Amino acid sequence: MSSTSRSLLHRLTPFITTRLRQNQRLLSSAVRIEESPIPTVQEDAVHMTENCIRRMKELHSKEASAGGKMLRLSVEAGGCSGFQYAFLLDDKANSDDRIFEKEGVKLVVDTISYDFVKGATVDYVEELIRSAFLVTTNPRAAGGCSCKSSFMVK
Repeated sequence: MSSTSRSLLHRLTPFITTRLRQNQRLLSSAVRIEESPIPTVQEDAVHMTENCIRRMKELHSKEASAGGKMLRLSVEAGGCSGFQYAFLLDDKANSDDRIFEKEGVKLVVDTISYDFVKGATVDYVEELIRSAFLVTTNPRAAGGCSCKSSFMVK
C-alpha cells in the first residue's frame, strides 16, 4: 500500500467510524420502535357511530336485498369543496379493501379512499331535508361544505 493510500485511509477512518456509529444508533432506535406495543384502539380506523350501526342493522332486517351487505365508503373527485364522500351498499369486498367491523356491521373502504378518511367517523343522520350516512368528523379534511358531503384535504 502506498503512503498516499495509507494517508487517505487514516484521514477517512474517523469519518467512517462516526458514520457507522450513527447508523447503528438509528437502527437500534428503529428496532425499539418496532418492538413497542401496538395500541389496542386503532387511531387510523374508520369509526361507526351507534346510529350508523343501528341503521345498518335495520336495513339488514327489513330489506331482503340489503341482508348481509356492507356499507362502502369511497371518496370521489368533485363536490363543491374538491372531494366528495360516496356511500353504497355492497355485497363483496375487493382484495385491497379495508374492512372495519363493529357489532356485526361492516364498513368497507378501498385503499385509495382510505388515505382520505383515516380516523374519520361515519354516522347516520335523520334530518327534515334528508336521511343519510355522513362522515361527521374527518381529521384529514381541512374544510368542507355545510352539507357535509364534500371536503378539502389538508
